[in-house]
Parts: sequence; C-alpha cells; structure tokens
Amino acid sequence: MYQALYRKYRPQTFDDVVGQSSIVKVLKNSVEMRKFCHAYMFFGPRGTGKTSLSKIFAKAVNCLDLIDGNPCGKCKNCLISSEKECIDILEIDAASNNGVDEIRELRNKINLVPAELKYKVYIIDEVHMLSIGAFNALLKTLEEPPEHAIFILATTDPQKVPETIISRCQCFSFQRISVEMLFQRLKYVCSQENILIEDDVLREIAIASDGGMRDSLSMLDKLSSYTTELITMDIYTQLNGLITKKDLKKFSDFILNGDFKISEITNSKAI
Repeated sequence: MYQALYRKYRPQTFDDVVGQSSIVKVLKNSVEMRKFCHAYMFFGPRGTGKTSLSKIFAKAVNCLDLIDGNPCGKCKNCLISSEKECIDILEIDAASNNGVDEIRELRNKINLVPAELKYKVYIIDEVHMLSIGAFNALLKTLEEPPEHAIFILATTDPQKVPETIISRCQCFSFQRISVEMLFQRLKYVCSQENILIEDDVLREIAIASDGGMRDSLSMLDKLSSYTTELITMDIYTQLNGLITKKDLKKFSDFILNGDFKISEITNSKAI
C-alpha cells in the first residue's frame, strides 16, 4: 500500500528533525544525561515537528543503546516502541478523547508499572481541546506523577491551556521552518523518490506551506501524483488554481500601460 510522503519521511531520530535545532539539543542532552522531566509541553504551528519529536523522545528515553543521544532503532526497546500495539507509549487525541472520564481512566492505569519498557510515555495531542474537568483531572496527575511516567502535551493553541497545567511542564516553542530548509528537504525527498520537478516549484511549495513540513510534503505528494514527467510551474499553478508570474506580469502591464481594450483583456490568460 502506498505511504504518503509526510509519513514515509517522518523523522526517526533527533538528527533527522528539520528547523528545531535548539529544542533538539535540549531534549537530546536531557536523554544523554538522564535528566528528563515528568512533563513537557510542545506548542507551535501545525506541521513543525511536535508529534514527531514526541515519538522520538519517547523512544530515546527507553532505548537501551543510545547513539549520540539518538535512539539506536535496533535494541529490543526501540523495536517495541516502533510497534503500533506498544502499550507503554500511548498517543491520545484530545480532540476525540476530551472528557473527564478518559483522563480519569488514564489516572487509574498510570500507577501500573510499564509492561515492556522502562518508562510509560503519554503523548496527548491537541491538549487544548480537553474540557475543564479533564484539565482538573490531569492536573492532579501532573502534581504527583509516578517515577515511571512521562507526559508530553502537544498543542497549536497554548493560550487555551490553563496556566496551572503549563506551570508544571517544561515548555518548548516550535518555530515555523524557514523556506530554505523546506526547499532543501523537498529537494532531498525528490532525489529519493525520483520526482522530476523544477526548483522554482519547490520554492513556491516552501513559501505556500507557511513553515509547515507536513503541508509542503503533502503538496509535493499531490503534484507527483499528477504526472511522472517534469513538474513545471504551469502544472503547479493549474493544480492549485493560481496565476503564473508570467500571466500576472502581463496583466500588470495592461494596467500600467492603460491598455484596457476588452478584446485583449478577455483573451489574456491573466483573466
């Protein structure tokens, strides 16, 4: 079955993460020195690596043979961590599990020691979607967590998370990824997937994705499905309902020259 590019090229180690160097350094060092906290909060725009770094960190704290702070990917714990059925690394979507009952159930199970790994890691995505009652239930857990449990709360709207929750977490602000970094990553993916595409198109994708790696890879995926031949700027604009720079310039010239003949404007691709 075909795997979407953003899933296929999801970072597997800290070194694979693009555009969040300062956060990566702190997390990497905390794993190497075994000085990690019981609760973290990752916040920032969508598609900037919050969930990916959460999973890498969860794997790293449980890894038996770290390589320069990165999970080795080969030891027993790394292999278990990579399985979807892993019961010690739980990813919870707060958008669909936002009630107090779900958090109370989590609290009831959290005191149980890990079944296979060293630490239980709870990744709560879009944590701002929790109800007030759920936040209150979570707060009690964050106040006195068991030694074997680590929480990672991820959100795009930290202003909606109560201060009492934020104050008990080590917080990291994820930044939008620069156009140049996105461009270089897209170029690498194209070389791996044998996608023929103009550099100008890759730059336009990087600009349009507004700092989000996932959005840029999704756009590249759509374009690569459109044709196996060279992907040009015309194809990009056509597929996204945009106007090419060439047509836009032609239209601008009409205005600047005061050339408003109906026939010429109507026949122009700029309209």
